[in-house]
Amino acid sequence: MAMKMAGSAGGGRRGRRSAVMAEINVTPMVDVMLVLLIIFMVSAPLLTVGVPVDLPQTKAKSISQDQEPLTLSVNQQGEVFLQSSKEPIPIAQLVDKLKAVAAQRAGLDERIFVRGDRKLDYGSVMKVMAQLTAAGFRRVGLVTEVEQGS
Repeated sequence: MAMKMAGSAGGGRRGRRSAVMAEINVTPMVDVMLVLLIIFMVSAPLLTVGVPVDLPQTKAKSISQDQEPLTLSVNQQGEVFLQSSKEPIPIAQLVDKLKAVAAQRAGLDERIFVRGDRKLDYGSVMKVMAQLTAAGFRRVGLVTEVEQGS
């Protein structure tokens, strides 16, 4: 009977080295990218609206646009906000600021969306819309939420 001695050239891996892996493992990178995608998909809608406004609900379909629309928000106290600004704009300065923004964009032909709080009286929203039409903005729209349960 023959015996194998320790350290002999029998079946050990002691003398050989394994080849270096030359491929990149992309599975962890894909996992991280998918998590980031989900985070951005959830947080992106929350970043578009700066002023909390309780919008009325309707069954109308939404309008698709290529660029970010020009929006005015009127909160429950009747304060007017341009785009996602945190500073209210006095009604007297509203037309000047809108004309400056419209000059940088498409001009007076651009559609302006007015977001009025549900609990706001009708006269306050109409005061803002009257300022817009008097300044030459002809494409003014009201923003609502899609009615739930429909």
